[in-house]
Amino acid sequence: MDLQGKHALVTGGGTGIGLGIARALAGRGAQVTITGRRLQVLEEAARATTGLHALAMDVTEEAQVIEGVAAAVAARGPVQICVANAGIAEGKALNKTDLAFWRRIMAINLDGAFLTMRESLHSMVGTDWGRVIAVSSIAGVRGLKGAAAYSASKHGVIGLIRSLSEDFMGKPYTFNAICPGYVETEIVTRNTDSIAARAGISPEEALKLMVSANRHNRLITVEEVTAAAMWLVGPGSQSVNGQTIEIAGGQV
Repeated sequence: MDLQGKHALVTGGGTGIGLGIARALAGRGAQVTITGRRLQVLEEAARATTGLHALAMDVTEEAQVIEGVAAAVAARGPVQICVANAGIAEGKALNKTDLAFWRRIMAINLDGAFLTMRESLHSMVGTDWGRVIAVSSIAGVRGLKGAAAYSASKHGVIGLIRSLSEDFMGKPYTFNAICPGYVETEIVTRNTDSIAARAGISPEEALKLMVSANRHNRLITVEEVTAAAMWLVGPGSQSVNGQTIEIAGGQV
């Protein structure tokens, strides 16, 4: 697979799954714009890997996304690989969910994906090839106990992907969602403490709960998720469109 001459944009690209995908794309020759709110983290990642370019951008702010994607396109050409990865994973029982919490989850996970895809497509549709990948969650397929807002946001991302695949059917662009279970990233580390505090259990017990939610009883690696993304941008994937790629260690 040769991605020379291709410009990729990866939101939440400074850490975790986003950084793993960004590095893999750069390793295949793409010029990769990585975005996030913490410029220092992005710049450190860019210095460590040739082909990565840092761009501070908050996906909840429409003006920042419009201006940021436009600047990336001006610098590196049309976005032909869009990875809408930026997201937040926080759980709260519905009866304890206030509107501010609900809107924060939606703004980052769903509105952010919508804005990222919309602005990337402005340049992509003028090219002869494009791939849009959303990093959703297994919670977007089956729902997650104690995390109604998060699950709803991730279901929404899948709905967005499926609708776009219909809108562009027959065109040289595909739209797919990767739906991992619990992945070994900073998010799991943060959630371990959060679950432990809410449930009144030890961090070890909280981690065990997350691990057991994956059918094969282990955390998924970033490399496993990255491999799925690389398949979706690689040769032979052009008929995979509007799909959810579930990475959860078994049937859901």
